[in-house]
Amino acid sequence: MAASIPLLRKSPFRIDPRPLVEASSPRAGLLAVSRVFRSLGVPGMVEANVKFKRRRRGPTEAEYVETVVLLNAMGGDSYEDVDLLAHDECVVKGLGYSPPKATALREFMEMFHEPAMDARPQGQLAFLPDPGHRLEDLGRVNTGLVARIAALYEARGRARTTATVDLDATIVESTKRQAYWTYEGTRGYQPLVATWAEADVVLADEFRHGNVPAGMDPLRVARAAFAALPGGIQRRAFRGDSACYEQKLIRWLAAPERAEEPGGTIEFAISADMSPELHRAIRALPATAWTVMAVESNGVRRECAEVAYVPTHRYESKEARPLRYLALRLAKPQGELFEDGEQYRHFAVVTNGSGTPQAIIEWHRGKAGTIEHVHDAMKNDLAPRHMPSGRFGANAAWWRFAALAYNLMSAMRALALDEPLCRAKIRTVRLHVIELAGRMNRYGCRRTLRFCARPAQIARILSIWKVFDLPTQSTALR
Repeated sequence: MAASIPLLRKSPFRIDPRPLVEASSPRAGLLAVSRVFRSLGVPGMVEANVKFKRRRRGPTEAEYVETVVLLNAMGGDSYEDVDLLAHDECVVKGLGYSPPKATALREFMEMFHEPAMDARPQGQLAFLPDPGHRLEDLGRVNTGLVARIAALYEARGRARTTATVDLDATIVESTKRQAYWTYEGTRGYQPLVATWAEADVVLADEFRHGNVPAGMDPLRVARAAFAALPGGIQRRAFRGDSACYEQKLIRWLAAPERAEEPGGTIEFAISADMSPELHRAIRALPATAWTVMAVESNGVRRECAEVAYVPTHRYESKEARPLRYLALRLAKPQGELFEDGEQYRHFAVVTNGSGTPQAIIEWHRGKAGTIEHVHDAMKNDLAPRHMPSGRFGANAAWWRFAALAYNLMSAMRALALDEPLCRAKIRTVRLHVIELAGRMNRYGCRRTLRFCARPAQIARILSIWKVFDLPTQSTALR
């Protein structure tokens, strides 16, 4: 047997300070994200909707948008990180243009801020700023992208005919002095996000100050989300937490005219506020009314029941009579109590569904695996983990660009990658697909990208190239 070699106490090599002259890159896989961006027609949608540059020289709006999307995909979280792209000769050659510098990108992002966003209504601490037409234009780009992704699912025989909209807010901490205090005692923002659970894409979002409660007018985000759904949807549904237990939203979801819209009636399940009247009705249920759903590993038993309850709270409407109230209670093992000394802990869900209480509650709990994962990815894997500006509009655009990047990465992951990457987190996809060393060569009149990677990794890149085909290859990297 060969003798083992002891670990050397010094590096067995020297560093040559001369830079390589070849157009090489440590993140050549980033061009695969550009391929998805262009294949889904995002540049054309940007050119049709986002038009506010003052000068003709410099990058176009579509090039700015692609740059910010690539910045999210590579893990950057500030304007200065764009310099890594601008000095990456391999990526620059693959894109066909030089990405803007950090100062130019800052100016572009701040164009999304409009003076009206700073106007606070007199005597009102929490308020929803006017989004402005530029942010709305960027929202239309995302709506068009969702439609293109849905069409690609259908073309590959995986059409999404059911649309479950999950709505929830999340807190993004920020050290900017312009940021407001949140209920958690930190400064930051509290954007509201609506996702399409079956397709794993962001349908709509609304960037908000940190002091704006999640239950403040969730209807307009919900309406924007359902309006963003593509054609071909045969069944619509909605799930939300107690912030969505708001009269206007519930009345809109349950309105009879929803049945006449494409997709038909919206079936919903929303966590209900535990009012004293509702709590008394739940506690008055006999023991025979409860059905055991599951027993958790720590011995806590989950039970459910239907409550004969008519809302009487001043924020509730008598029109809610046809709705069903379902109760969920947690019970510790015999002889043990919760921290507050109670034997049971109660929760409630309001719904217009016709299924069993257990089925509806389990379905409602499923939103934790969709919307919360989107929040985690956008805050920890993409650029919004750091808000770059003190201007509200620039940060709102920063968040919306991250939603655009999330949708592109989600489509690439689900449609072109195999197990286990098709369900992996963005940071994992970044490690296995984007952060691949590569070199750009030119032979005759054709450029060629060659990767320094294992055959399995290169096969993933080729799969992305095949799935996200381009109708015109004149300017695309081959």
